[in-house]
Amino acid sequence: MTSKINKVVLAYSGGLDTSVIVPWLRENYGCEVICFCANIGQGEELSGLPAKAVASGASKCVIEDLRDEFAQDFLFPMLQSGAVYERQYLLGTSIARPLIAKWQVAVAEAEGADAVAHGCTGKGNDQVRFELTYKALNPTLKVIAPWREWEIRSREQALAYAKAHSIPVSATSKSNYSRDRNMWHMSHEGSDLEDPANEPKAATYQWVVPADKAPDEAEVVEIVFEQGIPVSVNGVELSPAALIETLNELGAKHGVGRTDLVENRLVGMKSRGIYETPGGTILYTAHRELESLCLDRDTAHFKEQVALRYAELVYFGKWYHTLREAIQSFITETQKTVTGWVRLKLYKGNAMVAGRYSPNSLYREDFATFGEDDVYNQGDAVGFINLFGLQMKVKAMMEVSNGGKTRYAAPDYSKFKRD
Repeated sequence: MTSKINKVVLAYSGGLDTSVIVPWLRENYGCEVICFCANIGQGEELSGLPAKAVASGASKCVIEDLRDEFAQDFLFPMLQSGAVYERQYLLGTSIARPLIAKWQVAVAEAEGADAVAHGCTGKGNDQVRFELTYKALNPTLKVIAPWREWEIRSREQALAYAKAHSIPVSATSKSNYSRDRNMWHMSHEGSDLEDPANEPKAATYQWVVPADKAPDEAEVVEIVFEQGIPVSVNGVELSPAALIETLNELGAKHGVGRTDLVENRLVGMKSRGIYETPGGTILYTAHRELESLCLDRDTAHFKEQVALRYAELVYFGKWYHTLREAIQSFITETQKTVTGWVRLKLYKGNAMVAGRYSPNSLYREDFATFGEDDVYNQGDAVGFINLFGLQMKVKAMMEVSNGGKTRYAAPDYSKFKRD
């Protein structure tokens, strides 16, 4: 290798890729390897990781419980923005990477490491998300990306490497989906899913039940928001992580939050992914309904445009970018009045609005019933329409003066011959 590395902190999940990276780093760089794992809601996937990391050759494995930070400082701000990538993807993997990389840098600094490493492939989005965060937080750290250096070119070869180094892994050549899980979602890629013509197998989904297997009775859930942040479910105040976990359970039970998407990756190619986002789907639906009461038209419509850019910034790994932070300031301002509750009816894969209320609602039935002089005079509409349509009228008048008809004039059907 071209540079000497003494100590490296590896973003470690215990999956196939990061498992084989531990001995590979030791063999090729001769360095100490410290594994770092962020607990952001993977559940049982964290079981036994420290022992597995050490058995693979790491000197230690650091695990940080970041569930509430993930929810409060990353998921909720994104929820407030309304960001959705390519109309369907709620950015579950994208939003997690800057948090993991942030803490990976912190561990590297605390341990005196001179490098960080990740298990992202050279053709995916995650390599960008990790490395842009490294650059933003500590550009002096050396970055090692084994998938861009080693001779392993497939999951089958990675499995063979793991076997040769006696590293136990859960993936097999027969079932080798690439999966990512956290409290916000679970994603599935690879294997038979690489052909977008293939319907996902029943066994592909791990979390959200199919709609036809969901309960035959609907369930109503009420969510309270304060300035665009969810604070309680069905009258019970919950911590950020607990609130999402509660909605995950309800949504998954009723088949809410399945997505099959062909998306445009940052690096230029398309990919097909299956996503399960039960609680996130419920929260996005509820938040959108509350905003419909609380935001005026111009703010709501401009916010929709901003949300598209915000989604791209998150997807592209630019969470720690000045533009994202500036947009967040705008988003925070728009959320000052987004307080109230929303009821949703969960049924067979759907989250349908069943009521909404806000003390700051701009929808006022009492205003609508006031006398004309109090709120609205219908006679004012004439002047408004004349001014609003003035450009169209002037253009049409020019066309009439030049040729006698506007370009939208109906043809003279009396000149058409009938058979």
